[in-house]
Amino acid sequence: MSDGRIQSLDRTHLWHPYTQHALAGDHVEITRASGAYLYDATGRRIFDAISSWWVTLHGHAHPVIARAVADQASRLEQVIFAGFTHEPAVLLAADLVRIVPEGLTRVFYTDDGSTAVEVALKMALQYWENAGERRRLVLALEHAYHGDTFGAMSVSARGVFTAAFGDKLFDVVRLPDPSEHDVAAALEQELARRGGEIAAVIVEPMLMGAGGMRMWTADALRRVRQLTRQHDVFLIADEVLTGFGRTGPLFACNHAGITPDILCLSKGLTGGFLPLGATLASERLFQGHVSNDRARTLFHGHSFTANPIACAAARASIALLGGECDAERARIERAHRSAALRLSEHARVRNARVLGTVLAFEVDGESDYLDTLGPALREFALERGVLIRPLGNTVYFLPPYAASDGDLSDAYGVVLDFLDR
Repeated sequence: MSDGRIQSLDRTHLWHPYTQHALAGDHVEITRASGAYLYDATGRRIFDAISSWWVTLHGHAHPVIARAVADQASRLEQVIFAGFTHEPAVLLAADLVRIVPEGLTRVFYTDDGSTAVEVALKMALQYWENAGERRRLVLALEHAYHGDTFGAMSVSARGVFTAAFGDKLFDVVRLPDPSEHDVAAALEQELARRGGEIAAVIVEPMLMGAGGMRMWTADALRRVRQLTRQHDVFLIADEVLTGFGRTGPLFACNHAGITPDILCLSKGLTGGFLPLGATLASERLFQGHVSNDRARTLFHGHSFTANPIACAAARASIALLGGECDAERARIERAHRSAALRLSEHARVRNARVLGTVLAFEVDGESDYLDTLGPALREFALERGVLIRPLGNTVYFLPPYAASDGDLSDAYGVVLDFLDR
């Protein structure tokens, strides 16, 4: 049991993400985790209904991944990835190329989802620069979220996350929210008007996460891919959230049967064990940076690029996909669909929707990220042993695949109890 020392040091030294410390109380001290559960310093068990910010794929402390991490750490923990290579990175790249949509042949490793997006943007923009074409425009979706670094913020929606940095972000052409509008028709108009200036279109395929768990159709995604291919514009698919089965199939692009030119991965890539990002590109994009002129190099890298331990964790996580994992995801989706029907009957619930292992809905009230409903529901649920973190008035469940039907039923019940009060 904690003696209070950790909380005291936390208050004295730490700056937590997405936290207004003038309003926040003490942070919950977690001492261990297993499967779908976190355990705090008092021994209380907490059901992790959001996969600890969408990263924990199979479950916390999964023994297969833990063994892979320990084994790799005892042999090679880190090496510079410029001028050197190693087996975990090479074999992981081969694993990824095998399971992603066909046609993506090159893997560039980074540290997280935001940096995976940064690399994707730089790949696309520099390709055209190297080719001698001045294509500088990027098209992005309304309500998009791609990360908190400057390029990723630029292609994300403007709002409270970006307000302090607006004059430092590059301009993009904004396409309408595909969950509410005909995004393909709008894209077609922009391509007809400015196609020769456009370098890339970036989307969160099928599911726009932090923007409110907005779900859009496979047909719209397919039409976007057709138009970008027709006009020779690169399509960047940000699957940082949706990758590795979150929306049903292994990748959200599989819903539409498409291959983007660039695919961004992170979060569940290592099963939630370690930070790692990967940006996959077509051979054409890679060859566009291959030259005897060193100035055409993609000048990007990270100190921990292709960290061997993270790569080993990712290989172990990928090996767990398929078979039993497919059945677990299908079971979670069935539970979500049943809950969506039940939730839809509540007077305060709007637009209950399911995509694979994601269940989301809105609660009547302000549709602002800073709405007080989110913190109130978060605290109410935590007192009852459930971790959820609403996005404004959008409530969602995105559990690890180890979540049981009982876990899910209890979590749905906690939210309904809150709404009844």
